[in-house]
Amino acid sequence: MTDTPLRKLRCAMVGGGRDAFIGAVHRKAMALDGQIELVAGALSSSPEKARASGRDLGLADDRNHGDWQSLLADELKRPPQERIDFVSIVTPNHVHFPVAEAFAEAGFHVVCDKPLVHTRAQADALVAAVKKQGTVFGVTYNYTGYPMVRQAREMVRSGQLGELRKVVVEYNQGWLASHVEGSGSNKQADWRTDPARSGAAGAIGDIGSHAENLVASVTGLEIESLCADLSALVPGRMLDDDGSLLLRFKGGARGVLIASQINTGLENDLRLRISGALGTLEWRQERPSELLHLPHDGPKRILTRGSPWLCESAQRASRLPAGHPEGFIEAFANIYGGVVADIRARLAGIAADPLAADYPRVEDGARGVRFIESAVASAASEAKWTAW
Repeated sequence: MTDTPLRKLRCAMVGGGRDAFIGAVHRKAMALDGQIELVAGALSSSPEKARASGRDLGLADDRNHGDWQSLLADELKRPPQERIDFVSIVTPNHVHFPVAEAFAEAGFHVVCDKPLVHTRAQADALVAAVKKQGTVFGVTYNYTGYPMVRQAREMVRSGQLGELRKVVVEYNQGWLASHVEGSGSNKQADWRTDPARSGAAGAIGDIGSHAENLVASVTGLEIESLCADLSALVPGRMLDDDGSLLLRFKGGARGVLIASQINTGLENDLRLRISGALGTLEWRQERPSELLHLPHDGPKRILTRGSPWLCESAQRASRLPAGHPEGFIEAFANIYGGVVADIRARLAGIAADPLAADYPRVEDGARGVRFIESAVASAASEAKWTAW
């Protein structure tokens, strides 16, 4: 008797059509491990562009839709064995909630880009819908998919740093150092700086949410209160493009979070430093295969991706031998891999292997929304220190 081969999981995508940056990244990440097949979509807010984008990707005409409502209605009409297994939402932020809520309440598994939604009330509604339906809901905080981030997480969990005292996370970019929005030449700048589509926050929502999630995922620390200074430093910009925050964590640790998109010349400079009583860890996204460990009682060590002495979680997240570069898309693929493992376990009626089903959940997305709201409230307050 031979084992029955696993079928690919069927995915629909909302958003991510022609000229969209992140949709293409998601599709490449989905394809990396051969576990997912894109079979349906509503790939743009423009019906004509949506269908043209679907034709570009080879979607069948009957599953290539002009809007997400038609996509959902069509899937619900299909026999269960033909329906999608999950939907991936890669639209501008303002579309996340209605699409995610509708698909979650219809019983579909969901993957959604970050930040999750605009408000705490929307986030709570999604958490409740997912809990009610018992479905999978992943949020693509892709930096948690890097092998050396998972190695750092394991080293913190196992006590190698001792009691945590100080966390510094910076996410610095320079692509919004000038007023590029409104020119018609930069679609990403147009919607990310627009309060109607991006929400109440600019840089602190766009990249600050990544920074917050990275800290929470690696350290397990919970923010107790924060003090935020958010600014729109480019004249005429409606949302913050620079943010500096002081953090107080439950248990006494302190932190600093910087999220800035006006650092001229910088590209995607995300870095994390965690210091405890027994040592410090440092990681940079632009050198993702290295993790610097500085113990208090020995020489500093540079741990590298793909090495056999790393923890199992970090080793599982690596695809190539040490020295062969892996990066951004592979980290995204690791998030999708965790979602796939969880969905497959549920289809089989078994508990998922926690090392395989390792991905940010809807609760992580909801916490990120609370962080953004608290940062915006603190920046607008004279009292400054704002309770979580």
